[in-house]
Amino acid sequence: MNVHGACHCGYIQFKAVVDPETVTVCHCTDCQTLSGTAFRITALATRSSFELKTGKMAIYEKPADSSVVRALTFCPKCGSSIYSTGHNDPSADLRIRTGVLNEKSALPPRQQIWRRSAVNWLSSLQEIPGSERQ
Repeated sequence: MNVHGACHCGYIQFKAVVDPETVTVCHCTDCQTLSGTAFRITALATRSSFELKTGKMAIYEKPADSSVVRALTFCPKCGSSIYSTGHNDPSADLRIRTGVLNEKSALPPRQQIWRRSAVNWLSSLQEIPGSERQ
């Protein structure tokens, strides 16, 4: 699926091809901390399908529990996360953060990982009163 994305401030803009079957909710504590929320959702894209249209991303390198170093890219101006990938691995696929995609509504999650770290209130979220706008 062709997708288009941008960071919050618009400095980073890109396009890519993602596989809708790979959309994953990650509940690991790294994703919770780095996203500032309860989980993060990603879609897999090949590196060759990713085209940076504008800007230059910053990179933060973080060892995973497996000791594999992950490169996490983000906008240096607004901090929006763009994707993660294997550190110094030009063949590694990209895990694009679906929150920065224009097409995010068409990419429902297909799987969840790190469920043991999921926050305990997540399953009751739909029961909480809400409003269409603030």
